[in-house]
Amino acid sequence: MYEKITPPNTGSHITFKDGEPNVPDDPIIPFIQGDGTGVDIWPAAQKVFDAAVEAAYGGTRKIVWFKIYAGDEACEQYGTYQYLPEDTLTAIREYGVAIKGPLTTPIGGGIRSLNVALRQIFDLYTCIRPCKYYLGTPSPHKTPEKLDVIIYRENTEDIYLGIEWKQGSEVGDRLIKILNEDLIPATPEHGKKRIPLDSGIGIKPISKTGSQRLVRRAIRHALRLPKAKQMVTLVHKGNIMKYTEGAFRDWGYEVAINEFRTECITERESWILGNKEKTPDLSVEDNARMIDPGYDALTPEKKQQICSEVEAVLEAIWATHGSGQWKEKIMVNDRIADSIFQQIQTRPDEYSILATMNLNGDYLSDAAAAIVGGLGMGPGANIGDSSAIFEATHGTAPKHAGLDRINPGSVILSGVMMLEYMGWQEAADLIKKGIGAAISNREVTYDLARLMEPPVEPPLKCSEFASAIIRHF
Repeated sequence: MYEKITPPNTGSHITFKDGEPNVPDDPIIPFIQGDGTGVDIWPAAQKVFDAAVEAAYGGTRKIVWFKIYAGDEACEQYGTYQYLPEDTLTAIREYGVAIKGPLTTPIGGGIRSLNVALRQIFDLYTCIRPCKYYLGTPSPHKTPEKLDVIIYRENTEDIYLGIEWKQGSEVGDRLIKILNEDLIPATPEHGKKRIPLDSGIGIKPISKTGSQRLVRRAIRHALRLPKAKQMVTLVHKGNIMKYTEGAFRDWGYEVAINEFRTECITERESWILGNKEKTPDLSVEDNARMIDPGYDALTPEKKQQICSEVEAVLEAIWATHGSGQWKEKIMVNDRIADSIFQQIQTRPDEYSILATMNLNGDYLSDAAAAIVGGLGMGPGANIGDSSAIFEATHGTAPKHAGLDRINPGSVILSGVMMLEYMGWQEAADLIKKGIGAAISNREVTYDLARLMEPPVEPPLKCSEFASAIIRHF
C-alpha cells in the first residue's frame, strides 16, 4: 500500500459521517514536518500537543503520530520533483485528519503550490483562519484586543483554480479572439469592450455549489458561538463583479433563508422588522422608504419591487422573528471587500465570522493576522467533508532553519484548531491558556521579543517557548 513509509502499529482511524469526524481515543494523525523552519517548529509543537492531551485526559486519550512527507523533504526521500508523493496522499485519504508545517513553493515539477494542490486534491473547500489577540502580543494596532474574527475562505475556486494562459500563447490568443469577436459582441451589456490582444488571461469561476457549502459551514459554526458573536458577514466585490462575487452574496443569503430560516435573520430583514416594531402602524411604503434612502427617486417599478419585499418579509417571518425575536437569531449581512478591510481596523468588534471567496480571503486573513500580531500567531485549517488538514500559515523562512529561534505559535495554534475539530476541547483550552500566559509573562521568541516595550533580552528559543507554554497550562 505504501512505498516508503510504514503506518503505526497502534492507534485507530478517524472516520467521517455527514461531513463531521468521528474520533477515537487513539487517533492516528499523519504529520508533515515542513520545509525550512519546520525542523524547529514541528518538534516544539508536537511536544505541546502531547503534553496537553496527557494533562487533559491523564492517559485515556493519546494521538498516535504518523510521519509523512511533502516538499523538499519528500524530494530527498522519493526523488527529484516528488514534492507530493502518492504515499502522502494515500495516508491523508486513509486517516482523514493531518497537520503540517510550512512547505516550499516547488521549482519545476508542474505543481504551482503544494498547499493549493492539497486543498484541491482532497476538496478541502473551507479554509478557516481565526484571528484573535493574545494579551501582551506586540501589535501595530492601538486596540488589537477588539479584533476577534474567524475568516471562512472558499478554498477550491476563484482565480486560484489556476486556469490561465500566458500572454502570446496559442490557446490564450485563440480565447481572446473568440471573446472579442463572438462572445463579447453577443452580450449587449458589455458594449464595445475588448480585451487587449497582448493580454495574459485567466478564468474566475464561482459556483453556486462551492459558495453555498462554504456559507453553510460558516452558519453552522456561528450556531456554536456565544450569542454576542453569532454573526456571518458575506464579503464580496459584487458591486463590480456581479455574476461571480455578487452571485456569491446572493447564494449565501439563499442558504441562510432557505436552510436556516428558524435560526437566521438577514440585516435587511432586521431593518424591516425593526421599523415595524418602533412604529406599529407604519405603512408598507414608509417602511420601504426607510430601508432604501433613495426610494423617492426610484422608478415606479423599482418602488413596487421594494414594497413587495417589505410585504413578503412581514408576511413570512413576523410571527417567528418579529417583536424583537430576531435579536436572538444569527445575523447574516454582507459587506464590500474594500470596505471590510477598513472596518476590521476601525470597527473590529462589530464582526465575527467573515465568509468570502478565495482571493479576498487570502488577503483578508493575512491583514487580520497582522492586527493581532502577524502570521507567526496565525493558525489555519482546511476542511472538507471527508478530510481536514491543519497548517502553519507562514512561509518556510529557510535562513532561520535549524537555529531553534523561530516562533512555533502558528503551527501550535493550528493544532489547537485540530483538537477543537476532534472534540478534544479540554486539551485545546490548556494550550490557549499556556500561550496567553507565556506571552503575558514576556516569555517569547525573538520575533515578539524585539517588538515588546522594553524589548525582551534574551528571547526564548523555539523549544523553550514550547516549554513555557506547557509550564503555564
